[in-house]
Amino acid sequence: MAKNDLTSKDLQRYQGNYNENAFWTKLKKVAKRLGSKTVYYALVLFYTLADEHTPAKYKAIIAGALGYLILPLDIMPDFLPFAGMADDWAALLAAVAYVTSAITPETKAKARLKLLEWFPSAQDSDLGDLA
Repeated sequence: MAKNDLTSKDLQRYQGNYNENAFWTKLKKVAKRLGSKTVYYALVLFYTLADEHTPAKYKAIIAGALGYLILPLDIMPDFLPFAGMADDWAALLAAVAYVTSAITPETKAKARLKLLEWFPSAQDSDLGDLA
C-alpha cells in the first residue's frame, strides 16, 4: 500500500479502532521494529490529535491512521519480517501529508522529547521531513 493509494476517507475508516491506551501499548511493543522515524511520525500525529486547535476533519484522519497502526491484523500483518510494518508506515505518512498544516513546532517538540525516551541517540537527520 503506497501513500498515494490512501485517501483521507480510507484513513477515516479506521478511526473507530483508535484509543489512547491501545496506541501507547502498541507503540511501546513495536517501537524498535518501527524505527525512530516511524515512531516520531506516530508521535507527531498523536500530539497533533491531542492539540485542541487541530481541525476536526484532520483529527478524523489522524485517528484513522493511528487506529490502523493499532490493528493487529491489517493488509500486511505486523509479524512479517521487514514488510509487516510497511502498510502502517504508509498510513502514517499519508496522514502526515494530509494534516501537515496542523502540525505545529510544539507538537514536533513534544514528539521529539518522547522519542528520545526510546531512542536516546536519535538525531534530527533520523526524523525525515518533519524534523
